[in-house]
Amino acid sequence: MSAATNIPPASEISVLQPVPAQPAEFNRRLGSISRQSAVYFAGTILTAAAAYFFKIYLARTLGAEALGLYTLGMTIVGFLGLFNAAGLPLAASRFVAQYQSRADFSRLGGFLRASLGLLSIGNVLLGIAVLVIGPWIAIHLYHAPALGSYFTFFVLIMFFGVLNTFLGQAMAGYQDVAHRTVIAHFIGTPANMVLAVIFIGLGFGLRGYLVAQVASGFLVLTLLGKSVWERTPPQARNAPGRTGLDKEIIAFSATAFGIAAVDFVLTQADKVVLGFYLDARQVGVYAVAIALVGFVPIALQSVNQIFAPMIAELHATGNHAILQHLYSTLTKWILILTLPLAFTMIIFSRPLIAIFGHDFAAGAAVLAIGALGQLFNCAVGSVGYLLLMSGNQLQLIKIQGCNAVLMVAVSLFLVPRFGIAGAAIASAVSVTCTNLWSLAAVVRTLKLFPYHSGYSKLLPCAFASAAVLFAFLHGAWRIHSPLIVAVAALVFAYVSFFGMLLGFGLEPEDREFVAIIWQHLGRSVRRDGAATH
Repeated sequence: MSAATNIPPASEISVLQPVPAQPAEFNRRLGSISRQSAVYFAGTILTAAAAYFFKIYLARTLGAEALGLYTLGMTIVGFLGLFNAAGLPLAASRFVAQYQSRADFSRLGGFLRASLGLLSIGNVLLGIAVLVIGPWIAIHLYHAPALGSYFTFFVLIMFFGVLNTFLGQAMAGYQDVAHRTVIAHFIGTPANMVLAVIFIGLGFGLRGYLVAQVASGFLVLTLLGKSVWERTPPQARNAPGRTGLDKEIIAFSATAFGIAAVDFVLTQADKVVLGFYLDARQVGVYAVAIALVGFVPIALQSVNQIFAPMIAELHATGNHAILQHLYSTLTKWILILTLPLAFTMIIFSRPLIAIFGHDFAAGAAVLAIGALGQLFNCAVGSVGYLLLMSGNQLQLIKIQGCNAVLMVAVSLFLVPRFGIAGAAIASAVSVTCTNLWSLAAVVRTLKLFPYHSGYSKLLPCAFASAAVLFAFLHGAWRIHSPLIVAVAALVFAYVSFFGMLLGFGLEPEDREFVAIIWQHLGRSVRRDGAATH
């Protein structure tokens, strides 16, 4: 049964048009989302742009085979990371905020100490397991004996990675996502890139890249640890020691572990299957293309950082009208910001991949298929968080679990026949089915539906953007630089889309949305300017 069959008729859906109820409350929350999302979005945009050029550098200096070995090693790290994290990072964002708000300093300090202790011990034990079992996996599963000499670095990456994730979520619990973004995006990422360029330039190759990741991971761990320590109240630091974790934390972490396990299958199964059937070079080509696909949902990810905890609050207080209005408005603008980018990825997949070198040409199909799948992901908005933060996490696990099985089955069927393109199809099918099913669950259980008649005005904007891209692609043969072609295409896509939108597609609520964002950005600029004097 398709997901669409679960959507009730219009008469049963509580809101199909944005509800203007409580405009002051709606404007306040929308302003908060836009302001805080802007910080995360800016950091993500900066690192995404830098990461794109950095990927070009890695592809041209290390080559597809080395990147394939790195990708295969990280699948092992990701799998074991499920067990050494045990759902505690996600629990940190919830229980740090909960204990802090209640001034329950004894539980706050005990939770942080117990969690960090368990994570450290778990990392050491699993690190030993990687060093013992890793070489066997490299030879018998991935058929890549060269991978065996790098496992020490992967163990250290795993160790720092899980601790950094936990501390980063603790920072979110202290409601300081902006400072976490500065550490992770503006300090950690540039440090990793600079060190990698130095070590690779000195002739260390893939080993140099791994050393750079270990060093930058240690730097981020130090800064995040210091920040969490400073934000932890002295009463929590000095509270009497508590042994173990509360039952509530264990139950929540178990659920988070289940979600993370399913998410691992959804994000890594394609690479594992590729590693089994194909060689490391083709895995490297696939990894580069999928990394580009990861830029498509950047607007959705930025909104989710702030919207997720707000969903929990609005649902708990029964403020259904505001939640519906926010969901509809945010989904529409996520789609507006995503469409030109996704169209560019799909139509200009060959020039974008060509930047990485001739060895990566086969990744063009992967890029186009993957971008199409992520477009479906963005088109339904924050459906996963709506289920998770409203107490319907078991439905989310069921949906993701079924689609994880679907993805593995389709991958096993298509990869031997179509190679990396088959893996891309399996991933796109899984992403699409997951989001459509999740949307149906949101409509059925929460009576929330994002779409209304105003969405139809996006169609001419989308057609205009696609037409400009095709016209530009037809004349791009005169330009010999793939980078110039790709950048110019992206600019033309957004200019044509927003030009059409401003001329014909903006409704009163859209103009209000833009005015709210502009107002809050203006306040932030004036406040920052005053702070510098």
